[in-house]
Amino acid sequence: MGMINVLKRRWAYFTAKTDARFEANADPKVQLEQAITDAQEQHRRLVEQAANVVANQKQHELQLNRAMEQLEKVNGSTRQALMMAEEASNRGDSDKAREYNQTAEAFANRLIATENQVDDLKTLSLQSAQAADQARAAVQQNSMALQQKLAERQKLLSQLDQATMQEQLNRAMTSLNQTVDQNAPSLEQVRAKIEARYAKALGTSELSGQTVEARMLEVEQASIGSEARSRLDSLRNELGLAAPGGAALGTGSSGELGTGAAPGPSAADLAGASTPESTPADPGDRSS
Repeated sequence: MGMINVLKRRWAYFTAKTDARFEANADPKVQLEQAITDAQEQHRRLVEQAANVVANQKQHELQLNRAMEQLEKVNGSTRQALMMAEEASNRGDSDKAREYNQTAEAFANRLIATENQVDDLKTLSLQSAQAADQARAAVQQNSMALQQKLAERQKLLSQLDQATMQEQLNRAMTSLNQTVDQNAPSLEQVRAKIEARYAKALGTSELSGQTVEARMLEVEQASIGSEARSRLDSLRNELGLAAPGGAALGTGSSGELGTGAAPGPSAADLAGASTPESTPADPGDRSS
């Protein structure tokens, strides 16, 4: 007896565990459709039962109507037999009168039975009418509940889609801050490493710009630039070109030239120096 109880408990535990695992892995959308299908099936069965109740009430009404018609006929026949017995008695025909009285008595017995049947049918008809009304009300109420469930299904499906989308978004956001596996770094680690290298490079560049060699190189580059500008100014004066910015030839100050050096000889000076035979004779020589 104890072994049977142990087996029952184990079976109950296994069943509960299986149900819990099934509920955890089941698709809510499929379960929702199953619930709606079950509600629709229950409504269909309720409609069939209500239809049977209403049909029974209609049948009792038909039987009652027939019984009422039969009661009216039997009542008329009973009255007719009594009248005919009375007429036969008035004529002095006792035999006919007795026969008609017996017939009237038979009709009276049938009339009593029909009246009892009518009373029973009235009771059944009243009860079936009440049951039919209750069945109609139950069908109407269940129909409204089914419509509410259908509307709730649309709402739940929308919430389920939103929940699925939110879960996917949560997983995506979580994966941004977590490693793909144990060997891959996270985004935070990679960003910290890059920022460290960038800061180190900026610091090294800043320190390199403050050394004596860097300043010497800067002075040398400035001297080369100054000499180049002086040479350009000299070439412009030789060619008779205007200085940059519209300054007149030979009138620019040292600041405008950019170097502070004296301007070189002009083109006319160079021409006079190259042609000495064109120089006019000294007046003293002419007088001699």
